[in-house]
Amino acid sequence: MALAALASLTDELITTVARVAPEQKDSPRVQSIKRRVEAALRPGTHGRINQFEVIRQLEGLQEKFQVLNRDELAAALHNRLTELQGYPNAWHPEILSLLVQLSDRPAQLAKINRSATPLNANQAPEQPLSWADLDASGAAFGDEDIWEEVDFDPSSSGDDFDSFTSEVSLTRGTPQTPPASEEEYVIPDAVFVSGEDEDLITSMEKAQFWKPENKPPVSRGKEEASCPITELQLAREAIFMLQGLPTSIFWRFDNDIEVDRSYKLAHSSHTALLSLLEFFTETGSKIDTLRRFTAAPQSIAYMQTFCRGVEDRLHEFDGFLSKVQSSYLSAGSIVSLLQLSDDVRQFSHQLLLLSDLVAKLEKNSTDRPMRCLDLLYNLVCMTEALGDEETTRTLAILFFSCFKTYTRSIQLWMESGQADSTDTAFFVKLKSDNGDLRTLWHDWYEIDEGHRGENIPQFLEPSLLKVFTTGKSMVFLRHLNALPDRSQSAIQADTIFDDVYAESTHTALPFSALVESAFDRLVDLNHSASAGLLRTELYEQCGFWLSFDALQHVYLGQDLSIIGMIDTKVFELMDRGRSWDDKFLLTEVTRSAFSAMPNMDLSRLVVRSNGSSSHDTHTLTRTVDILETISIDYVLPWPVANIVTQDAIHAYQRISTFLMQIRRAKYALVKQRLRDGRGVTPGDRDGALVHSLHHNLLWVFDTLYAHLTYFVISTGNQSLHQALSNAEDVDAMITAHDSYIYSLEDQCLLSNNLSPIHEAIINLLDLSIHFADLQTVHAAEEGMFDQGDASMLNTLRRKRSDEDNSDSDSDEDNDFEHEQTLTISFRDSPYALQIRNVKRQFDHLMNFVADGLKGVARADGLPSWNILAERLEWRKS
Repeated sequence: MALAALASLTDELITTVARVAPEQKDSPRVQSIKRRVEAALRPGTHGRINQFEVIRQLEGLQEKFQVLNRDELAAALHNRLTELQGYPNAWHPEILSLLVQLSDRPAQLAKINRSATPLNANQAPEQPLSWADLDASGAAFGDEDIWEEVDFDPSSSGDDFDSFTSEVSLTRGTPQTPPASEEEYVIPDAVFVSGEDEDLITSMEKAQFWKPENKPPVSRGKEEASCPITELQLAREAIFMLQGLPTSIFWRFDNDIEVDRSYKLAHSSHTALLSLLEFFTETGSKIDTLRRFTAAPQSIAYMQTFCRGVEDRLHEFDGFLSKVQSSYLSAGSIVSLLQLSDDVRQFSHQLLLLSDLVAKLEKNSTDRPMRCLDLLYNLVCMTEALGDEETTRTLAILFFSCFKTYTRSIQLWMESGQADSTDTAFFVKLKSDNGDLRTLWHDWYEIDEGHRGENIPQFLEPSLLKVFTTGKSMVFLRHLNALPDRSQSAIQADTIFDDVYAESTHTALPFSALVESAFDRLVDLNHSASAGLLRTELYEQCGFWLSFDALQHVYLGQDLSIIGMIDTKVFELMDRGRSWDDKFLLTEVTRSAFSAMPNMDLSRLVVRSNGSSSHDTHTLTRTVDILETISIDYVLPWPVANIVTQDAIHAYQRISTFLMQIRRAKYALVKQRLRDGRGVTPGDRDGALVHSLHHNLLWVFDTLYAHLTYFVISTGNQSLHQALSNAEDVDAMITAHDSYIYSLEDQCLLSNNLSPIHEAIINLLDLSIHFADLQTVHAAEEGMFDQGDASMLNTLRRKRSDEDNSDSDSDEDNDFEHEQTLTISFRDSPYALQIRNVKRQFDHLMNFVADGLKGVARADGLPSWNILAERLEWRKS
């Protein structure tokens, strides 16, 4: 029945909400809606409320009531929850959660309805508690001993206090007779002072020297003090002023303290007294500066610690003043303003130093959050240089307490990789959170040094990058799901600063060395663990070495058998004038060639092309610059991509393109030689020149390619492998790889300062392709004229579109594999003249390259440039 009722209600709901016509009740749309509604209403699809979370919420609510001084609400809630346990029900968590969510500021608006509790029939209404119920006879509080102060001195045994409290508790528990009413109490006469002793009253009134009637009138024309006071009165006024209390002799105006000059001492000159009082006013003004500073709110955590430290020293100073004042009350004590000034000068020395620090701080503390820490550090160093050991130790303890508070954000960053956004004084800020893990190390976080490095303590600058690296290592490990257990290191870190100036610690190291040593231990404790673990994860779990091996094969042509397959396909398509820069075709060819490597992830190989137009292709295919329109991308895993940056990949691509350009020129020369296949006829000067040029070009390209691959790249790879193996952290890995790739780029003539030499070599490569084209056309013309068909060449020159549409791979047109060669003509410039022109260009370019390499060798002192220049100039020897 329940299911039938649910089905009918569901149909009615669908009809009402979806506005379904009666004739459409059996349509597929209605049936689909009905199935979704039934699935939503099916029991068990909704999760139950977490009963433990509800309990925590109610406990937190009780604590909140107690904190807000609403103990009656907390007690009422506790009693009702206890009573509810006697009525078990499975839906109690849901009901209580609903009530909590519906509550509206219960601490302010809730009221206890005391009349809601029913009374039993035979239960009398509760009467308010009175003092008569507690002590019927009033004897418990009649003993005068209870008003005496209890001595909590360590020398006291505590037995008297125990017996006293036990007697009071027994008295409270014993019923007594009702006390007498207030009307019956008569105040004893001994409490009142008799007004008959006029001398006593007069002396007490005269002792109040601050009253105007007690000041004698000042004679006209005189500005001297006229109100004599005792040295005890003046000393007490000075003590009150130093404690920050208002006085009659010392007045406060605009953060300064002035002296009322109308008072004098009978046994001292007025000038000497004013000089002594000026010392007290100056000291009191500086101490008032500290009191105002501690009363002001501070938003920076370590500044709050500094304020508490200053407050502690102010309390010690006030305690010292109180002891001095209490000593004046003892019989036979000697009151001396000079002695008081000496004692105050000695005890307030550290406070005056801190006051000068605060005065400097208040001028520009808003935009320099590290100003206080730097000033305190410099102050400790100064006192240490002056040889004041006691002040140095006291201020150093204050510094380390502030520094420990400041380093909490640093410890959080180094231990968990989390930057505390609430700490405005922390120098690590979140730069970008785009979610691209490949840029995690470089772009996610940054060091906010502020204007002129004002956000960073001066003494932390040497270790700044190490702190930054340690935190980024933890972020890296968190995304690798390889966070270490740092509980033990956290315990050790908490005790580092506490042990620096422990009571039993005596060290001869200067303060600056102690700070540097303590902070270095804190950093090394976290850096060594995170950096070592991250290095192990990269080397063993992230395919680090496999990725670098793939870079060597893909970009630097470590295996020529694989690279040769790609070159042959691309160069053949270029020579035939076919569509050679199709990125899909090139990607397929590249992946097919590298499929021979078992550890290569072929899905990461992508060939990109700029998609040059057909007009550009016809004009550029006979130059090696056309190869710059294609590039091979090997998509690295994101952990490795943080080490091999995108700029480094661009450098790899430039090196790969340059090597491919050399192979392209050599391919054209070798293919032309194989096609020609003729020897040199004795007496044929042009033939000898052609073969000499062919040999020299091949020698130059083989020498250059061997120098780049075997001398530059191979040597660099060995150095890189050793540097990466010895790298301490990721920053060291990045530095080693950047140094490696920049060295390769420079020694492969791809840096900006070597661009003239690189352009000369490119011209030399283009010259070799032009030379091969000359030989191809010349050989074709000679073959055609030998056959007696002179018109065949002109016919081939007019045939342009047929070869573009043909997909045949036959060799029947090998004599003219590219239409660009058909633009070469010997009608205006004979073949021999063009060959000699090629020879002149070759000699000019070779001399320019060799001289340029020697000039570079003299500039930077690398022997590799001289080696390459000498090998290229072998013909002159």
